[in-house]
Amino acid sequence: MNNEALPELINQFLEYLEIEKNCSKLTIRDYRHYLDVFNEWFDTTLPGKTLKDLDLQTIRRYRVFLANRVDAKNMTLKRVTQNYYVIALRSFLRFLIKNDYETLEPSKIDLPKTESRSLKFLEREQVDRLVTSVDTSNEEGLRDRAILELLFSTGLRVSELAKLNHEQVNIDRKEFGVIGKGGRARLVFVSDRAADWIKRYMDERKDIFKPLFIRYSGKIIEDNGGEKMRLTVRTVERIVKKYVRKARIPVDATVHTLRHSFATDLLTNGADIRSVQEMLGHKNIATTQIYTHITNKQLHDVHKHFHSGNKS
Repeated sequence: MNNEALPELINQFLEYLEIEKNCSKLTIRDYRHYLDVFNEWFDTTLPGKTLKDLDLQTIRRYRVFLANRVDAKNMTLKRVTQNYYVIALRSFLRFLIKNDYETLEPSKIDLPKTESRSLKFLEREQVDRLVTSVDTSNEEGLRDRAILELLFSTGLRVSELAKLNHEQVNIDRKEFGVIGKGGRARLVFVSDRAADWIKRYMDERKDIFKPLFIRYSGKIIEDNGGEKMRLTVRTVERIVKKYVRKARIPVDATVHTLRHSFATDLLTNGADIRSVQEMLGHKNIATTQIYTHITNKQLHDVHKHFHSGNKS
C-alpha cells in the first residue's frame, strides 16, 4: 500500500466511505472535493514527496493555503469551511493508518475553534405567516402549501422530501417511513393540518406520476412513472425562499430552518430529547442537543417564577 499514488489512495478511502461507512453520495462528493484539493496542493508544493513525509509543518503550510484560497465568487474560505477540508484530511489519514500506511497521526492535527453559529428557527406565528402566504387557488399553489406544511410537520431533510412518492405517504394513518442520512430508516408523522393539505393537493392532481411533488414548468415527460417530473432539491429550496420573502419573515429561513423549527416546536412543548432525536433521524444524541439551550422549559419556568422583573 505504501507505494500507491495519492489519487489511488483517495479512491480507496472514498470506496470505504461508501461501502463500509454507508455515507451518502453528497458526503462522498464533498470528501472527494476536499481531498482532490489537498492532492493537487501536495503534488504541486512538495513534488516527489509521499504521505510518509507528511508532518505538522506541512499541515501548517496547507492551512495557510486554505486561508488564502478563494471560492467561485472570489471570496476567501470561511473558517468553518477551511475546517471541513482539514476534517476530511484527518479522516483520510485515520483510514490510512488503520490500513498500515505510514503517515502523520491525525490526532496531532488540531482544529481551531470557530464561532458558534446561531440556530435559526421560526416561531409558530412565523410558520403560520409563511404557510398562509401561499395562493392555493391553483394546483401549483396547493403543492407549495403541502410542501411547507409537510416540512414543518415532519422535520424532513430536503433530499428526503424530494424523493417521496405519493404511495409512500399514508394520509389515513398520518405516518410514513423514509430512508435518511447514512441509510438509516425512520418513521415520520404527519400533522392533521399537513395531512389535510396533502390530500387537497393529491385530490386536485389528475396525472399518474409517482412523485409526490411534481414540477409545473417545462415539458411533460411521462416515461418511467414521471420520474423526470419530480421536483429537484434546488427547486424545493427556491420554493421555500420564495414564500419566506413573500411573508416578510425577518429570518433568512431555508428548508433546514423548518427542520430546526420542527425540533424546537416539539421540545418547547415538552417532548423528550430522545424522541426528537429519533424523529429527526440523528445518529448521535449530541447532534440533537444543540436545540436544548433554547427550548429548556424548566429553565424558562424557573426564570418566570423567581426573577423579580416578572409579574407575581
